[in-house]
Amino acid sequence: MIEYLKTYVDILSEYKIEFLIGLGTTLLIAVVSLFFAVLIGIGIGYLNFVPVKKSNFKMYLIKTLQWIAKEYIDLIRGTPLLVQAIFFYFGVVPIINTSLLGNKQMSPEIAGVIIISLNAGAFLAEIFRGGIQAIDGGQMEAARSLGLPFGKAMRKVILPQAIKNMIPAILNQFITSLKDTSLLMVIGVADLMGKGQIAFKTNYKTFETMLIIAAIYYIVIKILSILFKKIEGKLKV
Repeated sequence: MIEYLKTYVDILSEYKIEFLIGLGTTLLIAVVSLFFAVLIGIGIGYLNFVPVKKSNFKMYLIKTLQWIAKEYIDLIRGTPLLVQAIFFYFGVVPIINTSLLGNKQMSPEIAGVIIISLNAGAFLAEIFRGGIQAIDGGQMEAARSLGLPFGKAMRKVILPQAIKNMIPAILNQFITSLKDTSLLMVIGVADLMGKGQIAFKTNYKTFETMLIIAAIYYIVIKILSILFKKIEGKLKV
């Protein structure tokens, strides 16, 4: 038993710095991705409720954008994140490198942020749509009757209430995205999972190394879950 535990201690002693660096990368990607995902979610959620009454170019433009947004959501929700990561990094990134970056290489970490942002953004778009729909329609009508244009009424009246109600769902999406970053290992991101892969390929102790990585994920997510529950509790007061 002591010898068995010593194996885990030895792995932690040898790779603790690498694991900490990997964890930092995981958290950074998750935080930055959530920021952009929220912007995507708000943008699509807002777009879904833009009123179009007249048959003009603006109406056709909005309808087209709404259709694109719907197809984007269906595409992201209907395909695995692993497939999205491989398709984007090995299919889209080379085109971006050639046409936009002048043959410079986009780092796996930046690609990872884009992948997680697009993935989480689709789910948050539906969360925002539901959150906005949950606000009593009479509030928008009252705001418009006071002379506020649609955009200002949405920003000043509807969105603040909707976002407050959606914060628990947004925090849950952050935890989901944090776990999803582990799949970015397939494109070479040196996150916690990536560092774990390097470790077990070096020490040939796959089970022990992955058990340590799983324990780190569990501890971090457990701490975040407790913190988020406290935030949710304060929001309900």
